Amino acid sequence: MTINIRRIVTSHATDGKAVVGTDNLMNNVQQLRSGNYETLLWVTDGSPAEVNGRDPTTTPRDIEPPETGSIFRILELIPGKEAYMHRTDTIDYAICLSGKCEMYLDEGNKIDFNTGDVMVQRATMHGWANPFSEPCQIAFILIGSNSPAKHWHQDADKVHN
Repeated sequence: MTINIRRIVTSHATDGKAVVGTDNLMNNVQQLRSGNYETLLWVTDGSPAEVNGRDPTTTPRDIEPPETGSIFRILELIPGKEAYMHRTDTIDYAICLSGKCEMYLDEGNKIDFNTGDVMVQRATMHGWANPFSEPCQIAFILIGSNSPAKHWHQDADKVHN
């Protein structure tokens, strides 16, 4: 495991001035069933987001954020990792922080994803693979979205009517 993430969270003093609330290395790194590692950095329950209160990362979370909220996490793909195909009802902002990997879509379409690349993924079926010899770290911000299936059915109705 090589995830070593320093998280700085700003806050407000009692007089309203900006201060550093926390500045620490994340200690909630967990190994997933896939063998990959992740750390949860922040969660919001809705939008507009609450800016006061406790650290939301102390409560275990699913992969998806609350319906109108967001999740910020970092995933480390271990070397030799094969793609696990899945889909979430989210808009995902992905930033490759280090290493390189591949993302697969339906029909086996492959996208190379390298350090510095960014991706906006819109509730598509996908899987991340790391066929390389070095780990790949990706930052993800997932935002709750509508299911694309609703739109497929609406579009199909338009075509058939």
